[in-house]
Order: sequence, then structure tokens, then C-alpha cells
Amino acid sequence: MAAGARASEPSRKVIGRSVVRPRQQVEETIKAAILSGELKSGEMLPSEAELARQFNVSRGTLREALRVLASQHLIYKVPGARGGTFVQSVDYSALGDVVTDSVDNLLALGSIRFDEVTHMRELLEVPSVRLAAEHRSADDLAKLHEIVDRQKAASVDDPSIPELDRQFHTLIARASQNRVLASFVAALHHASEPVHYLDLSPEVGRETVKQHQAIVRAIADQDPDAGERAIVEHLTYLRHHISAHRAK
Repeated sequence: MAAGARASEPSRKVIGRSVVRPRQQVEETIKAAILSGELKSGEMLPSEAELARQFNVSRGTLREALRVLASQHLIYKVPGARGGTFVQSVDYSALGDVVTDSVDNLLALGSIRFDEVTHMRELLEVPSVRLAAEHRSADDLAKLHEIVDRQKAASVDDPSIPELDRQFHTLIARASQNRVLASFVAALHHASEPVHYLDLSPEVGRETVKQHQAIVRAIADQDPDAGERAIVEHLTYLRHHISAHRAK
């Protein structure tokens, strides 16, 4: 009978939740205010003394919470008399910053290899070009033409070449209209910096510009298949030259 009574008892309702530490409460409250838009991008937070008073916590607890939020790229500190703690811009570019920092750190630690980064970038750049061919705007196209024209006019020792190459590949990724893809392509391109690993001769410079022109032409024609062929040819060319340069 007792066993039957126990079997008929309703299941216990769970109404409790774990109590978070003061640091975690501060962190979660500020994070919620940022993500809800209550705290706007670029807005300066109250001083540490004022925040500690509002949350009724020690300055040490508050600083620990702010360090965690900074590591999540939600806030940043500006030193100096006119500085303070500001809300970081929270958009797809912030995702790229997080990925860039993470990949850079992993490369520095030796946890991942350079060739793994370049291979992943290549895998992402093919769909990036295909999508750009489908979704590019007239403004995207005008900017790509401008970059290629500047590359064509630059000498191989022009210090602007790495930045122009970064802009070229990043803009194609943005033209894909997939912001997550754009963030990853930009981050991985920054980490691998292919131009720095090329033995830049006038011949290599001319061939690279020629390949860029073929990519832009396919995007202009809104031809994803031609775009894929052009980017694969370009990436294959880069891979062979980078491998030869690193072998030296």
C-alpha cells in the first residue's frame, strides 16, 4: 500500500535555481543591458566607483566582472583622464574580431598549424565568391574595380599591397551578404596574410592582379561557376608560391 501511494505521488516541482556569485550577477546584468540595447554601442559606462555602489559590491568584484565582459568583446577600456569603459560595437564585425584574436592566439601557442588556417580560408572563399556573384550590388562592384585598379598601378614593393589584398578578399565576402561567412573569411585572411608569404616579383604581381580581374569579371557577370573556377585557380596559385617561399 505504501509503495502504491508513493507511485501515485505527483512529481516534484522544481522552483529553485542556483544562486550566482556577485561577480556573475554584475556580469550578467551589464551583459543583458548591452544585448537588449539599453546600453548603446559606444556608450560610456558609469565609473567603477559608481558601478560598485549601484551593485553594492567591492571594486575588486566589479573589476573582475568587467574583465570578463572585455574578454567577450562586449566592452573596452580607454585609458587616461578622459577615458573610461565603453560598450563595444556588437555586430558581425565584432564576431570577426573574436575569431581573429582566437586564431592568432592558437597559432602563437602552436595549438593549430598555419596550413590548417590557410586550408580553411580556401574552403570558405569558394562559397564566398559564388554568393558574391549572386548577391553583389553595384556599389560592391565599383569598389572591387577600384581596388584592382589600385593593385594594377602599384609596384611590388608598395607597402599598400597587403592592405589592398585584404580589402579585396574581405569585400567579396561582404558582397556574399552572409555576415557570418564574411567575418570568418576576414579573420582567417588576416591570420594567414598570404601576401606576406609570397615571393613578390613583378611577374607574381602581374599574375595575381590578372587572377583578381578574372574573379571580379565573374562576379560582375553574376556567374557563380566562373567565379568558383577563378578563385580556385587563384588560391591554387597562391598555395604553390606560398609553399615554395616558406620552404626556403
